[in-house]
Amino acid sequence: MRIAILGTGTFATALATGWTRAGHDVNIGGRSPQRAAAAAEASGAHYGPLPDIVKDADAVLLSVRWEGIADILTAVGAPDGSLTGKPLIDPTNAVDHGIGVLRTDPGRAIAQRVAELAPGAHVVKALHLFPSTRWTAPTSPPVTVPICGDDPAPLQTVSSLIRDIGGTPVVFGGLDRARQLEEVAGFVITLAFAGINPQLAIPAV
Repeated sequence: MRIAILGTGTFATALATGWTRAGHDVNIGGRSPQRAAAAAEASGAHYGPLPDIVKDADAVLLSVRWEGIADILTAVGAPDGSLTGKPLIDPTNAVDHGIGVLRTDPGRAIAQRVAELAPGAHVVKALHLFPSTRWTAPTSPPVTVPICGDDPAPLQTVSSLIRDIGGTPVVFGGLDRARQLEEVAGFVITLAFAGINPQLAIPAV
């Protein structure tokens, strides 16, 4: 598949590396062309201007801090429909660094905000729980990756991409349940920054 990654940080580079190794055609873009070039070189991907890399993409990954979502989606023309019909993967955690309290309004998910900023795109909440190192050094057995979305075909596309980097996707529900997934991330982040292993706070079933 042709994958466009919006963002140039560690997480974007890790996923670009994994998907490139799996044989996908990955293009990285960001507000800094220099950082995009560096991320592409580190991952084996390509890089290009933000408006261009999404045009022929089969899937798009949004990989920026939550405060930058509106800016980067506007830069690729998402509010005007440039992502219509495309799976848009949202791994965003709308929390302050080191603090697990969500910054969205009560009952609202950042994934729903992404959907508003990218009308026509098929937003799938995914890949928001594990750090970038999990995807550069996959474990056995593979980790479970819960995902949310409203359309079966984009969910299948994202599920396939998750398997390609060593995860096991599980559809959690529609986008209306994304808030629950984001609350779990807040729970994990709070414990992790307090020096507590979140796995020890979850009962084994």
